[in-house]
Amino acid sequence: MGRSLEDDGHGAGGDVASQAVSDRIWTVPNLLSMLRLVGVPLFLWLVLVPEADWWALLVLAFAGLSDWLDGKIARAWNQTSRLGMVLDPLADRLYIFAALLGLVVRGIVPWWLMAILVLRDALILGALPILRYFGYGPLPVNFAGKAATLCLLYAFPLLFLAGYATLVGDVARIIGWAFALWGTALYWWAGLLYAVQGLRLIARTRRDDRADHPGARQVPADSDATRGPETDRTDPATPATADGSSAAAAERPGAPGRDQGHSGP
Repeated sequence: MGRSLEDDGHGAGGDVASQAVSDRIWTVPNLLSMLRLVGVPLFLWLVLVPEADWWALLVLAFAGLSDWLDGKIARAWNQTSRLGMVLDPLADRLYIFAALLGLVVRGIVPWWLMAILVLRDALILGALPILRYFGYGPLPVNFAGKAATLCLLYAFPLLFLAGYATLVGDVARIIGWAFALWGTALYWWAGLLYAVQGLRLIARTRRDDRADHPGARQVPADSDATRGPETDRTDPATPATADGSSAAAAERPGAPGRDQGHSGP
């Protein structure tokens, strides 16, 4: 069982935290997310094979509308689910990757823009096994991540229009690159927030584990490890005998004294 992210006060996704997250699969928001996923290969085919940009933009517009709609329905109908929390950001990332790939292959945007965005996602994916080791699943999408995705999904249609040598294309190029740069910056800022949240969760888990399982007391180097660190020490308030042993120990019933051949510690 994974740990609950709602227990952490620094977690994102306040709308999700205020509702019960279910294990349901067949919900309206999940069906919309599945339709968005089916549209990813269709969008990429339209961009690369027939270069039917207007049809591709229609698919992308449906993806953006369904992304907004499934969140609204999930909150209004109390249909927030764990599957939806995975499908929704997955569909967003796949559309971003598909649009970038199409733009790069057709020479509309440089390869370094795609490399910067893919690198960020690779780092996030690489952190998932670490979170899983400490008992956490994928982190909920934060506001910066949603804003970044929105900017990028606005940028890509405009950059496709920028490929046309018209006045509309020139205006679309300026606005599209503005959205792309802002979206890229927000994308990395959201990644930094994920890293901070993940480190806080890991630190809290390690702190809780230390409290539940306190470690063994360290043994000083000058003590006998077989007897423990306290057995060869005398109470400063107890007078010592001539052989250095505690007087209180000598007076205890059954305590070994000098007449029993005890040679002291």
